[in-house]
Amino acid sequence: MSVTNLRLKYPGDDAPLIFQGVSFSIERGEKVLLLGPSGCGKSTLLQVLSGIVPDMIELPLKADEIRRPSRWGYVFQDPDTQFCMPYIDEEIAFVLENQEVPREDMPARIRYYLDLVGLYVPDAHTLISTLSQGMKQRLAIASVLALEPEVIFLDEPTALLDDEGTKQIWDTIRAISGDKTLLIVEHKISGMLDLLDRLIILTPEGKVLADGPPLAMFEAYKEQMREYGIWYPEVWEDYAKENVRREDQGNKQTNKVEPLTPVMVFQDFVGVRGGQIRTSVDNFSVYPGDWITVVGANGAGKSSLLLAIMRLIPTRGSCLIAGVKGNKVEHLAEQVGFVFQNPEFQFVTNSVEEELTYGLPEGQPKNGQWAAAEQLLREYDLLALRERHPFQLSLGQKRRLSVGSAMVRGPRILLLDEPTFGLDARGTLRMLEELERLRASGTVIVMVTHDHEIVQRWATRVWQVEAGRVTEVAHAPALASSIPGGEPLLCK
Repeated sequence: MSVTNLRLKYPGDDAPLIFQGVSFSIERGEKVLLLGPSGCGKSTLLQVLSGIVPDMIELPLKADEIRRPSRWGYVFQDPDTQFCMPYIDEEIAFVLENQEVPREDMPARIRYYLDLVGLYVPDAHTLISTLSQGMKQRLAIASVLALEPEVIFLDEPTALLDDEGTKQIWDTIRAISGDKTLLIVEHKISGMLDLLDRLIILTPEGKVLADGPPLAMFEAYKEQMREYGIWYPEVWEDYAKENVRREDQGNKQTNKVEPLTPVMVFQDFVGVRGGQIRTSVDNFSVYPGDWITVVGANGAGKSSLLLAIMRLIPTRGSCLIAGVKGNKVEHLAEQVGFVFQNPEFQFVTNSVEEELTYGLPEGQPKNGQWAAAEQLLREYDLLALRERHPFQLSLGQKRRLSVGSAMVRGPRILLLDEPTFGLDARGTLRMLEELERLRASGTVIVMVTHDHEIVQRWATRVWQVEAGRVTEVAHAPALASSIPGGEPLLCK
C-alpha cells in the first residue's frame, strides 16, 4: 500500500490544497499511526488509500501512483455512518451473508465477534438505535472484523469509549492484528503506542513532517508537534508547567465562596427513553460557576441525563432552572446551550458562519453576541472556513463549530456531551480555556467526558452515573483557572 506525490483539494475555487506532494508506503503487516492537527487531512488520507476517495466520494485528486489493498475494512469516526441494518445481529449477518457463511453458522459467529470487542448484550437482536455511541463504535469494529480484512483502516476507533472500552478495543486489535496491516488515525494515543511500528506526522497543511519509530519521532519533533497543537505523550504535563504560576495563585485560595442562589434544582428527576428510566437525580442543587463533569461507563446514562435536562426526552419529577418559565425545549433554549455528542445532529444551516450566528437577533448587536461570534470564529480556527458547509468540515472542526454555536448566545448553562472528542491538543486546550472563562463569569458547565485529565484539572464537581443513577463524587476541585487571574469556585 503506497501513495506517491498526492495532491488533493476540496471543491471550490478558493479551497486550498489538502495534500501537497504526500508520499509514503506501508509494508504488509505494519502498524502505522497518522498523527496531525485537526483538519490536516488524516481521515481524507485514509479514504484515499482505501479507495473511498474518489470511487465513492468525488474529490479533485492527482497522484503519480496509488497502490491500494484488495481486502480491507474501514472503521469510521462516526459509527452511525456505516451501519446498513437496524439490529445488532443483522448488521454482522449482512457481512457474513456477503461472505456466503451458512445461516446455521451465523449465530455463533455473530456472538464471537461481539464478544471479541466487548459488546455484551442480553439479546443480539437489539435495535442499534438504542445503543450508546460507545457501544455503536464497538459494533462497527465487530462488523469490520467479520470481513477478515488484510488491511484495517481505523479512524479514531476509541474516540467515544470509556477507559475500559478503549483498553478492550486496543487489546482486541492487538490480539487479531497478527500479520494484518493497520493504518490508524487516533488522538487518544496513550493506550496504543506499544502496538505501533511507525508514526507519520502531518503538518497543518497536510505535508509529511516526519516518518519513523514512534518514540524517536516524539523525541525529535516534540517542539513542532507542540507548535502545531498535535497530541504527544507529555502534553498535559507541559501545559501544567506553563501554567504553574496560575496554579500557585490558586493554591492561595482557601476561603470558601459565600452561598449563592442555585441555578438548577433537581428533585426526584428522571429521564425516560423507550419506556424505561435511563437517568435519575434525587436532590441536587447547581450554582453559578459550577463546572460539573459527568463520568461513568458507556451506556450508563450520561447522555440521557443531558437530554433529560434539556427536555429532549420525556421526564418526571422536577428540574427547575432559574429564569425559565415553562418546561419545554423552546422555553429552555434562551438560557441553556446544548452540544450533542454527534455535532451533525445540531447543524441546521449551509455555512459555518450561518451556523454560528443562527438565532442571533438581526440588526444591531445584542449584548455583544455578533462580536462574540466573530471572536469564536477566530478562537476556534474557523475563520477561513466561514463559507464552508458544516458537513464538509473534519470531525474536529465540526466539534469546534458545535460548541461555538452553543456558546455564542451567552447561556447561563452549557450542557456538553463529549465536547473534546476528535479534537487535537490545541483545540482541546483552547476550548477548555474558553469554558473556564465562562465558568469564572458565572456560567454553569455540565460536561460528559471520559477524559480524566479534564476531570482532575478543570472540574469543580464530579457526578458519577451508574445504571442511570446520578451521585456526587468526592472531588478535589481544580485549584485555579487556566486563564490568568482566574480563581476557583469550591464545590458546594
